Amino acid sequence: MNTIEPVWSPSPERVERSNMSRFLERISAEVPSVESYEDLYAWSVAEAPRFWREIWDFCGVVASRSSDTTVVDFDRMPGARWFPDARLSFAENLLRFRDDRNALVAWNEEGRQGSWTYAELYDEVSRLSRALRSLGVQPGDRIAGFMPNLPQTVIAMLAASSLGAVWSSCSPDFGTKGVLDRFGQIEPKVLFTADAYLFGGKIHSCLERVAEVAAHIDSLERIVVVPYKHQSPDLSFSELTEPWDGFLAPFEAGDIDFAQLPFDHPLYIMYSSGTTGLPKCMKHSAGGTLLQHLKELVLHTDLQRDDRIFYFTTCGWMMWNWLVSSLAVGSTVLLYDGSPMKPKVDILFDLAQQEGMTVFGTSAKYLALVEKEGVRPKATHDLSRIRAVLSTGSPLAPESYDYVYEQIGDDLQLSSISGGTDLISCFALGNPIRPVYRGELQSRGLGMKVEVYNDDGEPIIGEKGELVCTQPFPSMPIGFWNDPDGSKYHQAYFDVFPNIWRHGDWAEITPRGGMIIYGRSDATLNPGGVRIGTAEIYRQVEQIEEVVESLVVGQQWQDDVRIVLFVRLREGVELTDELMDRIRKQVRANASPHHVPKRIVAVADIPRTRSGKITELAVRSIIHGRAVKNAEALANPEALELYRDLPELQV
Repeated sequence: MNTIEPVWSPSPERVERSNMSRFLERISAEVPSVESYEDLYAWSVAEAPRFWREIWDFCGVVASRSSDTTVVDFDRMPGARWFPDARLSFAENLLRFRDDRNALVAWNEEGRQGSWTYAELYDEVSRLSRALRSLGVQPGDRIAGFMPNLPQTVIAMLAASSLGAVWSSCSPDFGTKGVLDRFGQIEPKVLFTADAYLFGGKIHSCLERVAEVAAHIDSLERIVVVPYKHQSPDLSFSELTEPWDGFLAPFEAGDIDFAQLPFDHPLYIMYSSGTTGLPKCMKHSAGGTLLQHLKELVLHTDLQRDDRIFYFTTCGWMMWNWLVSSLAVGSTVLLYDGSPMKPKVDILFDLAQQEGMTVFGTSAKYLALVEKEGVRPKATHDLSRIRAVLSTGSPLAPESYDYVYEQIGDDLQLSSISGGTDLISCFALGNPIRPVYRGELQSRGLGMKVEVYNDDGEPIIGEKGELVCTQPFPSMPIGFWNDPDGSKYHQAYFDVFPNIWRHGDWAEITPRGGMIIYGRSDATLNPGGVRIGTAEIYRQVEQIEEVVESLVVGQQWQDDVRIVLFVRLREGVELTDELMDRIRKQVRANASPHHVPKRIVAVADIPRTRSGKITELAVRSIIHGRAVKNAEALANPEALELYRDLPELQV
């Protein structure tokens, strides 16, 4: 039997000084049978209420009142209620530091834009909190952000949270309909926007779309405009509009009167991608989000006060919410707004070098693209302070592991992480005291009873199946907006396996305790009755030098399913018979004959969501002549027309 060797292992010194080891020692002192991470994970799900209580204490949750009861109705999923007697403020936990260490550092395509200390952040939040209170903002009111990834976005979220208001944001590249599909459902009282945003070297105005949005949302009482790219924007489009500085001007900084609210008080409204209809509006609780993020940041990411953490994200992706929670640890949060590739292909590595970045978070797609572009950052940049690289958004190909260790750093923890907006956190993620194996996520998250089920609903190891979670966890949504009987919520996760969360990923738990994600289970291919994850094909195709990226779907054909592969090729490259033959040989040799595409079609663009995920289901609908219900939710909806009535798919 071949032994699989890790591509990286932490040094004994690194293991010893990690937060995970300290937590393991704490539990071992009380439960002597817990001697390893495997023991700790098993204990965390067997004794989940006790585990989450330990996380509360270990991570130092700030609360005006704790709760003697950890969880009520733990046997109900959904329906469990965590820390029912607690009273706390999410914003107070993120603003527990008030010193001169940098809290936020802002970059965009033009380089460094400025920084805010923890003391300055607290003061600015206090002023904005008072300004919002003067409008009558109360617990439960919705505050919306149509914002780039700026410090003011973080400040607005914290000010809203300090009052118990519910924050909801989307990135400024959404069109009017996409914004209304989201904010129109939740009826915000206040809308924060920038005058414009920067992307790909171009400035894009926001105010025309904001004017259209404001005309359709009657609940709005104020629109606050951040002058990001123009010093004197025209704000005459609405009598409700006020510039950021003018809105704050009457209010001085001081101590914040943080609203103390229940653990399950709503904090965020997050949205599904909305490509199959109106986006689902998921309500996430302040306590559940805080506790889960602290666990993931402190233990699984090993975040410390002197870390400088970055994640490439927009304000419409849950990784923004996850990143901002790093403030509760006292780390420096590095923000970036704009394109990560244009006009400068390696600007994120400039940011890493100049800011002494220690945790580099990005997407699997970004790592694949910079490799294709020939970026070799270790040769051009000093990246010696990076100790961890995090990747999510789609499965990280094994070849990207090679790229990271060869071209970014050979002594760092590469953590592919996976979860979703649905839980505003992760089911599987990094682990600072365990090795990294090529192509695998390191560990299931502590306290998350994650399993893989076969078609009979039985747990399996070393085989592919449905990713499920079989017991409650604190960051489950507290419900969906406008879903009074909970039917939409139940249908989203619990309609296949009763009382069990079915996440919709096609996955495998390895004998080493890691996990492999093969793609979305609703996008799996089924040629000849053999179920195939789309990521298995992408991993092979995108090794071909001429292929920039690809998308694969199953086409109904002659009472079966045939695999159709779409490829976006390098500029000047044509899809010849020789290139198609090489692609098929690569897939056949390294996957299986079942994986080989029957049709290969070159396309100029690949449709994706605004968080950068390719949209297999939308393309599958188009090639079968079905309507895509909400193309506005895509970053590039015009790309769908490239797939309509293709002659290559008619034979």
